[in-house]
Amino acid sequence: MQRRKFLRTAGVGGAAVATASTLAAPAIAQSMPEIKWRLASSFPKSLDTIYGAGEYFAKRVANLTDNKFQIRVFAAGEIVPGLQVLDSVQNETVECGHTASYYYVGKDPTFAFDTAVPFGLNTRQHNAWVYQGGGLEAMREFYKDYNVTSFLVSHTGAQMGGWWRKEIKSPEDMKGVKMRIGGFAGQVMAKLGVVPQQLAGGEIYPALEKGTIDAAEWVGPYDDQKLGFNKVAPFYYYPGWWEGSAALTLYVGLKAWASLPPAYQEAITAATADTVSWSVAKYDAQNPKALRELVAGGTKFLPFPQSVMEACFNASNELYAETIAKNAKFKKVFEPWKQFRAEQVLWFRVVENTFDNFMARQSAGNKL
Repeated sequence: MQRRKFLRTAGVGGAAVATASTLAAPAIAQSMPEIKWRLASSFPKSLDTIYGAGEYFAKRVANLTDNKFQIRVFAAGEIVPGLQVLDSVQNETVECGHTASYYYVGKDPTFAFDTAVPFGLNTRQHNAWVYQGGGLEAMREFYKDYNVTSFLVSHTGAQMGGWWRKEIKSPEDMKGVKMRIGGFAGQVMAKLGVVPQQLAGGEIYPALEKGTIDAAEWVGPYDDQKLGFNKVAPFYYYPGWWEGSAALTLYVGLKAWASLPPAYQEAITAATADTVSWSVAKYDAQNPKALRELVAGGTKFLPFPQSVMEACFNASNELYAETIAKNAKFKKVFEPWKQFRAEQVLWFRVVENTFDNFMARQSAGNKL
C-alpha cells in the first residue's frame, strides 16, 4: 500500500519536474536577445578553409545560442578590401573581422606576433603561447590602442616558401625579385635584396601572371592549387621560414564586445577555440593530396638551400634587434616570447622531433 502511494506520488513529482523543465527552456531562450553582427573577412570565398573558417565560426556561435546570435560573414571586397579589416572593426563599420594580423605591420610591427614572425613558433607552440604562455593577454593589451579585442580563431599550419619564376640557388639569386610576401617577413626579405609587395589573396594570381611580381607566397598546397599559382610560376619552395605557423585572428570591437550578454561572449570564446581545431585538421588532411597533384602536374618542388635559410635567419635576428631598439611595444612582447620560444624548441627537439624524424626516415624508406 505504501509502495503504491509512493509510486503515485513519485509519478506526479516526475511529471511536475518534466513540465517545469519543458516550460523553463523556452523562457530562458526568450530572455536572450536576438543579435546580428557582420564579420568582414580578409579572404576570398573560393578558399573554403581560410575563408571557410569564418563561416564555421559563425555557425558554431549560432548553434551555441539557439540561433539568437547570428554573424554574417562577408568576403574580402564585399564590405571593405581584404587588407582593411582591422580598420573596419576599429572604426565600428562592422562588429568583427577575420584576418591575418601581420597585414598591419605598417601600423606597428608588434601586430606580427599574433600571426607569425620569421623563425618563430610552430602551430602547437603558438597555441601554447596564446592560451598558456601569456600571448593572448599581451596582444589584447596591445590591441586596446586600436579599439579592438582579439581571439585566436584559425590556423594554416606551417606554410610553404612560395612560388618563384626562377630557381633560387643562393642568396644572390633573390636580389631584385619582386615578391608578394606579407608581414614582418617582407622586411627580412628586403635585407636580402627582395622587393616585398603586400597584396590580398585575390590579387596575387593576376599580378604573378602579368609579371608585376616575380614570386609569391600564400599558404600551402591546398589553397595554392585552388588559386592556380602553379600555372604561372614553376618553382615551389619550402619551408616558409617566416610562418612556422600562421594564426588568424578574430578582431571584435571593444564596444560591440561589451554590449554582449556573458553567455554570448562565452559562445564566441568557445566557437573560436573550436574553429582553431577545425582549420588545422582540414589543412593537414587536404595538403598531402594537393601537393601530390601539383608535383604530378609538373611543379618543381624544392627546399630552400641551406645558404638561403642561414642568410634569412641572420637577417631576421638583425631586424629583431633593430626593432627592439626603437619600438617599446614590440620589445615588451618580444622578450618573453623569445624565452618561451627557446623552451618550446628545446622540448620539441627532445621528444617531438625525435619521433617525427624517425617516422620520416621510415617514410623515406617506404616502410609505412
